[in-house]
Amino acid sequence: MTSKTEKSDCCSPVRVASQVVSRDIVFADGEAGGSDRVAIPGGAGLIGTDRPVLAIDGEAPLRKTRLKPFIMDTTTVTNARFGQFIVATGYVTDAERLGNSFVFKGLLPADAPVSEALAPVPWWRVVDGASWALPLGPGSEAFCLDDHPVVHVSWNDAQAFARWAGGRLPTEAEWEHAARGGLGDVRFPWGDDEPTDGDFFPCNIWQGRFPDNNLGRDGYTGTAPACSFTSNGYGLYNMVGNVWEYASQPFKVKSLKKSTQHAHAGKRGYKLGKGGSFLCHASYCYRYRIAARTGTSADSSTSHQGFRLVYDM
Repeated sequence: MTSKTEKSDCCSPVRVASQVVSRDIVFADGEAGGSDRVAIPGGAGLIGTDRPVLAIDGEAPLRKTRLKPFIMDTTTVTNARFGQFIVATGYVTDAERLGNSFVFKGLLPADAPVSEALAPVPWWRVVDGASWALPLGPGSEAFCLDDHPVVHVSWNDAQAFARWAGGRLPTEAEWEHAARGGLGDVRFPWGDDEPTDGDFFPCNIWQGRFPDNNLGRDGYTGTAPACSFTSNGYGLYNMVGNVWEYASQPFKVKSLKKSTQHAHAGKRGYKLGKGGSFLCHASYCYRYRIAARTGTSADSSTSHQGFRLVYDM
């Protein structure tokens, strides 16, 4: 396994394809502590948009779907909750097994050891020893805050946690239905009002000039607590911004356009991510909209990728 990326991606750098490693894990009969959860009504749901911004990502069209009711975590999985899983199972994450993870350079202290920059996205650094418990690398235990989203977890790690916790990752349709909070065809969980750099901060995204000047006017320059800002109509927090959230299915874009096919060449087996992160900005990565999407390899991990679970009723 090398730490270099297979294909540059502004949102989520990915590891090169690797051989699947089989790991035998003994799972507990459930998680200690649990989490806050809410019931999401079933019925008619919406997915996608007829107002695509990044059509190349497969945002369009808007279509209707039928969904069964389900239960969803009100927040992404926190460091505290993930730590319970580690203690109970002895699980080793992909980042720990592979020895490194991708860290946004703006989070690193000035005296951080030299790390590999990724061209043409040098704001991503390959940091040896970075993991969920050491988010900036060795010696960064203090930055693993109990109430913040767990990060540096891969899709594989999220699936392992879900099996232990008795839940699963949501489908894209379930995630979008929940994010809309009963509002219908809206861009954001709170409606259509656009976040600004000056006076409207409904979520944790970038303010300023990316990637060198984060004004932090929403109160955060990295992750925010998982239960922060205002919840949507279903009582869900941070459905956009803060950290990307894994969906259960592969990242696929159906298009006959050669430009679209070229843009996603080499992404076979990538997994779908929704919601954007604290690194998103309209001028750079306008993916903190409900219909926005991205993809990453199943063993990749970064400082802005997390997940939440759903549960069948």
